[in-house]
Amino acid sequence: MTTVTFDELNLSTPLLNALNDAGYENPTPIQVKVFPVIMSGRDVVGIAQTGTGKTLSYLLPLLRMLPFSEQRHPRVLIVVPTRELVIQVVKELDMLTKYMTIRKLGVYGGTNIVTQKQKVYNGVDVLVATPGRLVDLSLSGILRLQSIQKLVIDEVDEMLNLGFRTQLINLIDALPPRRQNLMFSATLSEDVSNLINTFFSEPERIEVAPHGTPLEQIIQRAYHVPNFYTKINFLEYLLNRDEEMTKALVFVESKKMADKVYDHLVKSYPDIIGVIHSNRSQNQRFSAVRHLEEGSIRVLIATDIVARGLDISGVTHVINFDTPDVPGDYIHRIGRTGRADKVGIAITLINEVEQPYQAAIEKMMKKKIPLLPLPEDLTISQVYTEEERPKLFDKNYVKNPKRSALSSAFHEKKDKNKKINLGGPGRRNPKFGKKNTNPELDAPKYNRKIKF
Repeated sequence: MTTVTFDELNLSTPLLNALNDAGYENPTPIQVKVFPVIMSGRDVVGIAQTGTGKTLSYLLPLLRMLPFSEQRHPRVLIVVPTRELVIQVVKELDMLTKYMTIRKLGVYGGTNIVTQKQKVYNGVDVLVATPGRLVDLSLSGILRLQSIQKLVIDEVDEMLNLGFRTQLINLIDALPPRRQNLMFSATLSEDVSNLINTFFSEPERIEVAPHGTPLEQIIQRAYHVPNFYTKINFLEYLLNRDEEMTKALVFVESKKMADKVYDHLVKSYPDIIGVIHSNRSQNQRFSAVRHLEEGSIRVLIATDIVARGLDISGVTHVINFDTPDVPGDYIHRIGRTGRADKVGIAITLINEVEQPYQAAIEKMMKKKIPLLPLPEDLTISQVYTEEERPKLFDKNYVKNPKRSALSSAFHEKKDKNKKINLGGPGRRNPKFGKKNTNPELDAPKYNRKIKF
């Protein structure tokens, strides 16, 4: 595979010139295997690890087959889960169509939809979109999908995890039945398989690397760290001691945790720390990625949701501040480093609760993550956050007193305080406090004799 060049593929001269200008010489294995199948018109399910060139693997044959047209409605639709990934795909399109007359457009939420409507109305050949904004444009009547000939769904498993199942199914139903379907992802879950079986026509599955196997040039390390504040100390330790950590991604489980880690680190390192998650504005997100790309900052804290869309060159370290409970997310995280045949380092900080997640990841990879001892001069915090403290409400920590202790404190009631149940007020004589023995009062109401 390594001896194959782009000249040996059936590429047009404009595409070859664009690849040469960008410095591309040899296609990756997924690009070599996928190209002829897509060119044949068959449906394709491509499974390859993050960073192996999935984007080019479907863009090259699609652009090779796309003729010039002046029609306004798009003919190629590429659906991706995040706005960051939209930007990355459009960037690759710009590079590849340098010598071609191809109208491409990326649309996503969080920006002015009126501007995007105008661009769609002006005409587009290749449309790259997130599901939510794609639905909005389609419902507005500006975007019409009847001319779609090629559908690409990239990172479909993440799309389903984000809750886009309904939108995705509705969009596929709205497309012309005669089309070519292409799906690419690093993982293949049961939900994804069901989607393929429902909407794809005898697709050819192309898997370059075994599912769940990380890239060999990624050096993996793991540390058992007791709590949040010790993890913070570990990050500061790396920033102070590891001079090779010039471009690092720190992954956390949630937006709240991302801000929490950022607030702790930015106090000591105000100029080299950034944060990115879905609650940040679009400008803040793009600015943070650009600063890390340019080297203005050393560390970018990110959530899993944006992990799929980050394509930053030269990432030296990936640090899992927490261990993901989904093994596939671990592969996506560490796949941000070790790209373009460069060695990368992936460090995972694991507390006691997360150790079962570690075992699940190792089972999927069929490989142990090397566990290293904590540095001797690392400060181990004895302070636990509210979430890390043991929950005591589900246990009974008060011992039941012995029966002998109860008996010594028990006193019989006096006779005058004892109550005798004499029945309702209508069945006793209020004067003597005894049961009324009058048989007429004991009889049912409808049998009583009424005296006038």
